[in-house]
Amino acid sequence: MLITLRQAVLQKVQDKSNEDIQDMINNSVDASEQALPGLGVMFETIWKHCGPEKQAELVGLLQEHIPAAAEVHK
Repeated sequence: MLITLRQAVLQKVQDKSNEDIQDMINNSVDASEQALPGLGVMFETIWKHCGPEKQAELVGLLQEHIPAAAEVHK
């Protein structure tokens, strides 16, 4: 049985504690690029379950911090 990347990531974290999920995210940030798809699935889940105000706040944070992040990863 083949599962999608989304399914694999969500299955991996579905029974984890808040602390475990936070540790997973912290360990993935600035790690190898192999972790990026998993972080994308996590962000997608957040995005789908927050309202327009929170989405606007997240977009604002991205716009504010992407220029500096782009400089770091040149």
